[in-house]
Amino acid sequence: MELDRRLLLAHCALHAASVVAGLLVVIPMALNGSAFKGRCALFSTGYWRTDDRAEATEQPGHASHLVVQQWGPLAACQFSTFVGIFTVLYGAAQGWRCLFYLHGRHDDTLFSSFLTVLLSVCVLFLSGGASVLLSLGLSSWCDTVTDNNKQPYTCAESQSVPLYLDVDTSSFYTELSLAQVSLWCVTALWLAHSILAFLRLYHSHSQHIRRPCLPREKQLLLGHSPSDNSSSSSSSSSSSSSPSPPPATPTILV
Repeated sequence: MELDRRLLLAHCALHAASVVAGLLVVIPMALNGSAFKGRCALFSTGYWRTDDRAEATEQPGHASHLVVQQWGPLAACQFSTFVGIFTVLYGAAQGWRCLFYLHGRHDDTLFSSFLTVLLSVCVLFLSGGASVLLSLGLSSWCDTVTDNNKQPYTCAESQSVPLYLDVDTSSFYTELSLAQVSLWCVTALWLAHSILAFLRLYHSHSQHIRRPCLPREKQLLLGHSPSDNSSSSSSSSSSSSSPSPPPATPTILV
């Protein structure tokens, strides 16, 4: 198995993993957006308020509920979802392309390999930024839900506690934490994509440089040097270009 074929197989495996990781980002973010009625929980601010309420048994009760002052910006959730969707679409397209190259036993051109490296590096920075944004946003929302760790439960346990909001919070931590882990995996996969794309670019560049030297190496392996060929060709050309001497005329003796 040649080097370019091994790189293509590794890139195919990475594209398949990217599709799975991207889906694990898109699906939880979509479910969370549906449960929160299109609102974004990331970077949301609020506080806990205690009210005196009469319970169903007509006994005075001491109830506390979460008041959301401002929901997080939609761009924070949409950016993470966009990175996941792009990873799924790009992974599917490039995976099919790698399989086509494996079947045809050829690789990208030098310019196409350079564009692949450039795109991989750009999306690597985008996915890294989205991962940091999602992690910070989830941490901010957890501080709001647990009242900066003053409540007797953790952020993971708070999804089973009634928050008295007009949204469904029964699985927000599971969805957002799964999207967070998957998005960091997507970032790691884009780093691996960048490395493999650079290796394929280096291999294509080395093949492009080595291609003009192949006839000379073939002549050397056959035991002929280019100087011998040039001298033989020059001698043959000189012999063909020099005029032949005129025939001698016979002398007649009287």
